[in-house]
Amino acid sequence: MKCPLQISYENLPESEALTSHIRQKADKLEQVFQHLIACNVTVGLPHRHSQQGERYFVHIDVTAPGTELVSNKQSHEDVYVALRDAFDATRRLLEERARHLRGQTKQHAEPMHGTVARLLDDFGFIEGDDGNDYYFSPENLVDQVFDKLTEGTPVQFLPEVAQEGRQAKRISTGKHRYNAD
Repeated sequence: MKCPLQISYENLPESEALTSHIRQKADKLEQVFQHLIACNVTVGLPHRHSQQGERYFVHIDVTAPGTELVSNKQSHEDVYVALRDAFDATRRLLEERARHLRGQTKQHAEPMHGTVARLLDDFGFIEGDDGNDYYFSPENLVDQVFDKLTEGTPVQFLPEVAQEGRQAKRISTGKHRYNAD
């Protein structure tokens, strides 16, 4: 690992095997995010309690340009499982930070608005604002029962093009621009 790695043990004797395992895991973090400034890993046991089965905790504090990322909620009866979970959580934080820096933040689909155009026995069609018809089935309704739906009801939905044609997913009759609140 190019960046400084500090390993601490609390209420636990140092272990060469554990230290080597931590170094390997930390090296993999630099493959995800190459510009790490520092990585501090603390492994330990809470103060002795009368509980059966001790749970090791792992706290990882990574410093990168412009941010500090902390993973500290990982604990397990097996120290290697706790380490795996903590490094996995840290890796996900670093991947998210790298995506953010590249401007690749997750985009959520914008719902489309329309009205229920036709209802048949077990499916229906919505006419979207774009003038197209979108097929839907009762499973696609979020806050409405299919039998209570009426033609002309304003809805919002997520459009999707499938093999069968245009479909409406996650259909909602809740608050949207057609309601006069």
